[in-house]
Amino acid sequence: HGWAEAFAGIRSSHIKYICPHAFDIIGLSPDSQEDESGIKQAAENVKALIDQEVKNGIPSNRIILGGFSQGGALSLYTALTTQQKLAGVTALSCWLPLRASFPQGPINSTNRDISILQCHGDSDPLVPLMFGSLTVEKLKALINPSNVTFKIYEGMMHSSCQ
Repeated sequence: HGWAEAFAGIRSSHIKYICPHAFDIIGLSPDSQEDESGIKQAAENVKALIDQEVKNGIPSNRIILGGFSQGGALSLYTALTTQQKLAGVTALSCWLPLRASFPQGPINSTNRDISILQCHGDSDPLVPLMFGSLTVEKLKALINPSNVTFKIYEGMMHSSCQ
């Protein structure tokens, strides 16, 4: 997963890309144990980056979190647990970590109306499409469902495309 190099090729002068490290993966199944402390610590690290950008004059509602695989999972978790109002999330080939810790119904959060784009390949052997589908179902219960977009890419494995 080295996305920092990929972003260097598409870098825009008015957009800042930050690619932090993610948490440990213990298992990849809906019932696998998760690295709860690692996930929460990684989310706190991202929240600190958001706070720093706000201190630098960037309104939080102009910040979009995004990532691939673990990075997408971390982006989703952080957006749903931060107190900062964010512009959106782009989550690629991922899942919602610690999903059982979220309520069954809508969250009481500043990001209740956040826009989320989730994309997944239908041939992903590492993070199966089912994970993406379960995540989208949960997201639609947690936030405004009309703000959740799910795109499935035929034949795509654990990768990205244009």
